[in-house]
Amino acid sequence: MAESQVALSEPTQRPKIAEHFREGRFFNPEAPEHGFSAFLRWITTRKIGFWRRWIPSEPGPPPPGAVEGTALRVTFVNHSTVLLQTEGLNILSDPVWSERVSPVRFAGPRRHRAPGIRFEDLPPIDLVLISHNHYDHLDRPTMRQLAETHRPAVFCPLGVADLVRGTGIREVHELDWGQMEEWRELPIHCVPAQHFSSRTPFDRNRTLWCGWVLEAQGGNIYYAGDTGFGALFAGLQRQFAPMRLALLPIGAHEPEWFMGPVHMTPEQAVTARAILDAAVAIPIHFGTFALADDAETAPVERLQSALRATGDADRFWLLEEGEGRLIP
Repeated sequence: MAESQVALSEPTQRPKIAEHFREGRFFNPEAPEHGFSAFLRWITTRKIGFWRRWIPSEPGPPPPGAVEGTALRVTFVNHSTVLLQTEGLNILSDPVWSERVSPVRFAGPRRHRAPGIRFEDLPPIDLVLISHNHYDHLDRPTMRQLAETHRPAVFCPLGVADLVRGTGIREVHELDWGQMEEWRELPIHCVPAQHFSSRTPFDRNRTLWCGWVLEAQGGNIYYAGDTGFGALFAGLQRQFAPMRLALLPIGAHEPEWFMGPVHMTPEQAVTARAILDAAVAIPIHFGTFALADDAETAPVERLQSALRATGDADRFWLLEEGEGRLIP
């Protein structure tokens, strides 16, 4: 099935879908998207920040094969790819090892740094969380590698299952916002995000976007995926706080007048951590692919400034690519 023709479950089978699905497309209930005129204004007035062509780095050490019990280990690969290890499970978020995040290999956003962990050094991957279908979050070559070498289960939002199955993944769980499935005794919640979807010029918002909450024995783990800042965090707070860990995006936020509905600023990520009462937050979605106008170092610099102002530096851990840490 073509990527622009992903079949959706009928709305009558998903009682909540009417809240964010209308006439064949999903939408953000609280944050209307910019129109084409705003897009043209951005493209014709862009002031792109500086990125080094290549950022040299050495891969981190191979993570352990497993982490048992309620212990939680997090390894930041880079961009939005994170390895979570707890309860004997190895879980990857939005895995991307490709050189480009694009429908073609010769054009499109290219890496400015290598993945922090070599693919061959990954432990056996049990589960993959996909937040939406953008190329920097759903990378088909990486998914095919995972299908061939690890055979993980995959959780994804509505409309994305066929695309995932097309990479060779056999076990796929497709959820709507507010739905939960228990997988290997781990409750996994699909939660709202404020974003959009597309893989071609013709399929915008035909599939859903989301975040994920893992209701682990040692405390709730939140992976935000891609999202703007909004009332969704108050909803997450009511249902899941306090969080043990929150993985929060901080990049691709400039210009804020255009990116604001779909990408948080670093300052908003600091506020989101506080709302969620997360014991630890780790920033993601920065420093690897130049996707908007913010400079290479801007997200981290703004995050560090916001943390100095709030005194929350001990609650927001900035990991290097390939770095792994145990979460209290």
